[in-house]
This record gives sequence, C-alpha cells and structure tokens, in this order.
Amino acid sequence: MTESLPVVVIVGGGFGGLRAAQRLKRAAVRIVLVDRRNYHLFQPLLYQVATAGLAPGEIAYPIRAILRHQQNLEFRLAEVTVVDLAQRRLTTSTGTLDYDYLILAFGAETNYLGLSSVVEHGFGLKDLDEAVAIRNHVLRMFELAAQESDPEVRQAMLTFAVVGGGPTGVESAGALAELTRLVQLKDFGELSPRDLRVLLLEASHRLLQGMPEGLSDATAETLWRKHVEVRFGTTVTDYDGRVVTLKSGELIPARTLIWAAGARAAGLADALGVQQGGLGRVMVEPTLQVPGHPEVFVIGDAAYWEEAGEPLPMVAPVAIQQAEVVARNIERAVAGEPPEEFCYRDPGSLATVGRNAAVARLGRFQFRGFAAWMVWLIAHLLRLVGFRNRLLVLINWAWDYFFYDRAVRLIMPEGRWPWTTGHGGE
Repeated sequence: MTESLPVVVIVGGGFGGLRAAQRLKRAAVRIVLVDRRNYHLFQPLLYQVATAGLAPGEIAYPIRAILRHQQNLEFRLAEVTVVDLAQRRLTTSTGTLDYDYLILAFGAETNYLGLSSVVEHGFGLKDLDEAVAIRNHVLRMFELAAQESDPEVRQAMLTFAVVGGGPTGVESAGALAELTRLVQLKDFGELSPRDLRVLLLEASHRLLQGMPEGLSDATAETLWRKHVEVRFGTTVTDYDGRVVTLKSGELIPARTLIWAAGARAAGLADALGVQQGGLGRVMVEPTLQVPGHPEVFVIGDAAYWEEAGEPLPMVAPVAIQQAEVVARNIERAVAGEPPEEFCYRDPGSLATVGRNAAVARLGRFQFRGFAAWMVWLIAHLLRLVGFRNRLLVLINWAWDYFFYDRAVRLIMPEGRWPWTTGHGGE
C-alpha cells in the first residue's frame, strides 16, 4: 500500500462496514477497517443460536478471511473509544488512527428503555455471547425443572417471556415454542406440556409494525397456533429474575425474559458531539455526510435519515445500500467531484414464525405460509458469508425439519462455545 494515498478508516465490520470496504477494493485509497470483534456476524439468525438451532460459527465468519485478497485494506482488532472530528483522529484500545475519510458503521445496541432491572436479570440478543447465554439458560431451566417438586416453581422455570413484537421478538418466540414443545419434551418425559409457557409481550396493538396489517394479524394467529401467548398493550416495567411486572400491575412468574423491544445507536454516537435524531442515531445530510464534517460518513443503524417523513429502519438492506453510496462518494471526493445523494430502494421484508410459516412483503406482493417460508430460507442462505456456512446451516435446517431435532443442545461453561462447526461475527 502506498502511504501517500488517502486513508479511509471504517469503524464496524457489520453489513454496512463490510460492504463499504469491499466496494472500495479498486479505489485509490488505503483502507483501515476497525472492529472490536474479528468476525462478521449474520445477526438475522442470532435467534437460532439462542434457540439451539445453529452453532455460533455457522452464522459468523472471520473478517480477515473475507477480505484476505483485498490489497488496499488492513484490519485492526480494536475498540474505538474517542473520535476527534476536529483533528481527524481516532483513539482506539490499541493506539491512534488518523484519517482522511471516515465511515462510521458501528451499528446498534439493545435499548432497554431505562429498565436497569431488565439489564441485570434479562437477556438481550445482539451478539453471539448473548445468544449462547440464552441457549445455556433455556436448556438449564429444563434440567432444573425436571428436578423440581413444587409445580408453581416448575412452571415458572418453564415460562419464557419475550418482550417486543418486531422481527426478532416474533422469530424468537416462534423458535422457542418449537424448541420447547417439539424437541425438549421428547427428552424430558417427566415434564408436561401444561407446564410450558411462551409469551410474546408487545406494548402496541400489533406485531411487525413494518408489515401490512393483514400480515401482522396472520403472524399473531400463527403464533397462537404454536402455543405462543401473544399479548398486546402489555408494557413491562420491572423484572427481578423471577417475576415480570407489567404496567397494569399484573405479575407473571418467569425465570426467563428475552428483551427484543428495540435498539438504539451504539454508545459511540453519544460521544461524537454532533446532532442526533431518534434512538441516538447521528443526523446526516442526503449524501450521508455529517453536517460540518464532509469527510465523515455515517451509515446503517447509526445513521438517522428520513424518507417520506419516517426514519429508515435499522435493517441490513439500508446499511448495504448506504455503503454503496458512501463508497462512490469517497471515490468522487478523491477525484474532485461532488457527492451524490442517497435514495433507499425498499426490497421488502420477511419474517419467519417457525416451521412452514413466514410472512413476506416484496414490493406490491404480500404472501404468507409455506411459500413465504421458502423465500425466507433462500434469502437468508444466500446472504450468509461463506459456502461452508451456507452448507452447514442448510444441513441443520433440514435435520430439524425432518427429525424435529436440534443439533446444538449443549450447555457450555461460561466463556466457551461449541466450536464443532467453527466461529466468526457481525
């Protein structure tokens, strides 16, 4: 790499950061990609790790392996702690970095809405360690319930509350219902289906707010058929690890609470000293540049940009399309040309509710059931990084489909993951 070339620093190796790096492969720049993890994570399938459907390494891939042939790029495993926009310098856990252009793609974190008790006793679902912790906990609850003589305590151990009716909450609740009823009960003959409860608690009046109302209603109906108790207008105000407290005053005994009620921009956004929009996201111009700092671009979950009066959703297609525009704008800036504006092209949305059940909105078309489920399967397989990961995921899905079995039902010691199928990240 030539030292005189402009330096582009990319913070974050998720969907947006990775695509920006790849898109700049032939640009006359030197790229430094910084991430606190050494892997790219396929977050849409995290819930399947949490529900024992997949191993961590099947939805993650080492960043260095993805970009090993890109000559103008270097990867640094580090956490960014300070962004000095005036000096164009980053402070990281391993040293400082100067830049000519900066792409901030640091993503989002779980938004607990100020509920410290949920932070302490509940589970988020944004990274591999959280997914494995959920899996360990759920499987451990079955082991403890099998030894519990008090029926009320046993039912609390086998009550799994999921908070939030977005895609993560819906998919987690559906997968938990299938894991507990179709898989675990076969191994625990001493337990009764009557002891099992999976609840999906949603504060608004319907699920999947980004979907047409008909598909939202169909999703709720399918979840009920899978023995998920879907409850609307239900706001959680406290959780002590044993009882979920609702705003209405109702108490639900449950030893498991999975928080999928929202996300906000990662904490680094708060330290930038720039204008922020909803959920802590950084306000950007139509070119995705930070106002007053044309050399700084923000993309993905960290960026706040509205179209048709609504902020863009925190989903992978937004980050990927923004990465493409930012990469072109950096090339144009190097060439002395003006930047182009970003315009989002909505590819639609998908959500699975479990075996043979999903909902899909693709342009003007809406459909559900088996056809939507097949589209969901194919779309997620194609977007996974690495042929080996695609093959392993397909094999696991087929095994689960035909034999009603989950291959990764292992309770691992803290800090250890089942590396039988590899490992990687976002």
